[in-house]
Amino acid sequence: MSIRAEALTYIYNEGTALEQKALDNVSFEIPDGQFVGLIGHTGSGKSTLIQHLNGLIKPTSGKIYYNGSDICGEGYRLKDLRSKVGLVFQYPEHQLFEVTVLADVCYGPRNLGLSEEEAAERARDALSLAGMKEKYWNQSPFDLSGGQKRRVAIAGVLAMQPEVLILDEPTAGLDPMGRDEILEQISRLHRQRGMTIILVSHSMEDVAEYADRLMVMNRGRLAFDGTPRQVFEHYRELEEIGLAAPQVTYLAYALREHGLDMRTDVTTVKEARDAILELAGMKGKR
Repeated sequence: MSIRAEALTYIYNEGTALEQKALDNVSFEIPDGQFVGLIGHTGSGKSTLIQHLNGLIKPTSGKIYYNGSDICGEGYRLKDLRSKVGLVFQYPEHQLFEVTVLADVCYGPRNLGLSEEEAAERARDALSLAGMKEKYWNQSPFDLSGGQKRRVAIAGVLAMQPEVLILDEPTAGLDPMGRDEILEQISRLHRQRGMTIILVSHSMEDVAEYADRLMVMNRGRLAFDGTPRQVFEHYRELEEIGLAAPQVTYLAYALREHGLDMRTDVTTVKEARDAILELAGMKGKR
């Protein structure tokens, strides 16, 4: 299974004085089970791109394929696609509306035509997957903390049993503990369920920690595409387009500039720790 884009272009307000090209000839393939970090400054095309992947926006030109089928082709059932490619918008808790947590998560499966019993079973499974304890299921979602609301909103998408989960800044506005909990839960879904994850983020540390692959958008184009190490080697070019590398990468370069034989391909705190211990001759002696 995979998602593939070929020469994807999208123009807002085409043919008017407000015409703006949001995507410009973007091509890529995301294989099944990959964890992709999608980064770029505000206005780079990230949000426009992810809305194409489950058919919310139709491209001005180019093609998008899901498992080999053109999702914009005649007769393609977008309803089926949206049950397989789940999209969690930024601040998804703003879309909660039911009287209880369980009822809110049942909404999607019910719209697929499932019985009340089947919808409830899916909702319970999804809430467990999202890390929501059973004691909260019959509470009003509006009585929950910000992080808990975010979990409920993610569970609402998981209840559709997607094969691909796309999350647009899922930790925005959360405190550090809530942020870490949400990211760990997403990582657990990837590890245990083999789910394809596309994580839109402004945090270089987060994508370096969790993603297998980084796609960098700039002015509607795919500027870089590779592993976190490969992408962050271009930290000076990233700075030119309003981004940066993780702080530990800058630390590694600073140590090297001060004469230490420090590896500079570190992107996470763990990698930096191991590199420093190795440099000090302490690795394996702890």
